[in-house]
Amino acid sequence: MATVFDRKKPSSGLAALSVLLLAVALPANAQFDLSGSWAARNYNDALSTNPGPEPIPVDYLGMPYNEYGRAWALAYSYSQVSMPDRSCAFFSPIYLGMGPFGMKIWNETEPLNGSTIAWKIGGWEDTAPITIWMDGRPHPSANALHTMSGFTTGKWEGDVLTGYTTHMKASILRRNGAPHSDQATMTSRFFRHGDILTLTIRIDDPMYLTEPYYLTRTFQLSSINPIRTVGQPCTQANEGVPEGVVPHFLPGQNPFLEEATKSYGIPADAVLGGAETALPEYRKKIKDRYKAPAKCPRVCGGPGAYPLRAN
Repeated sequence: MATVFDRKKPSSGLAALSVLLLAVALPANAQFDLSGSWAARNYNDALSTNPGPEPIPVDYLGMPYNEYGRAWALAYSYSQVSMPDRSCAFFSPIYLGMGPFGMKIWNETEPLNGSTIAWKIGGWEDTAPITIWMDGRPHPSANALHTMSGFTTGKWEGDVLTGYTTHMKASILRRNGAPHSDQATMTSRFFRHGDILTLTIRIDDPMYLTEPYYLTRTFQLSSINPIRTVGQPCTQANEGVPEGVVPHFLPGQNPFLEEATKSYGIPADAVLGGAETALPEYRKKIKDRYKAPAKCPRVCGGPGAYPLRAN
């Protein structure tokens, strides 16, 4: 006897088959394998990431600093990294979004069922290894120890791995020493598309920032010159800062305050940052006060020619 199908009501067998096919085609959470050596592709903000910030220490344009964050930034002297006790110090995990280096990523599995309990990001000469815990553990108490690795938990949101980092020590947001406090938190998102990995970072800092600050980096999977899981040993040396001295600038005495204005004609209030300076509309506000230099003052050949200056 032939089987008769009701046209108005699909058979339960066909419905079950459809669900099965969809389950095979669309894996749960659409998770990606992030493991491998990811080489940095320093196209975004190239002068800031590779080989380093264009040499203007006071440049906070686009950074939403409040008066306390700005005051701390102006007091900072980058010669602090040459102090004997800081020459081998690490930066916080936020450095992933602004440093020039690639990164090594691998997963740590649960020994019985093979599930991923953590993603690991290897350290470098100036960053400590980072662990992104995927097993649902809570963040420590607000009074727990702060480290240069911070404490990060992660979860998959569709095909994006989202991490949330707390308990970082105070460090920098830009490679000219622009600071973040030890109360800052970082939300990181890793999105793989083929052999390209996009990293976006949001920093919230209730001490120094009036609103979030964002960074974006691009990496490419590399099958040659595998990246190490830890950086090479750092050798402490005398870099000219006497022991017991902390380089700094007193209020109103930062000698680089007007360097961006003199070199590029950028108004001083723009150089000092603030949330408004990150908006495109801000250009209209300063257009009558901006004076373009007659010729390129420095880095005239692009980041590869750093630090050339025009004659």
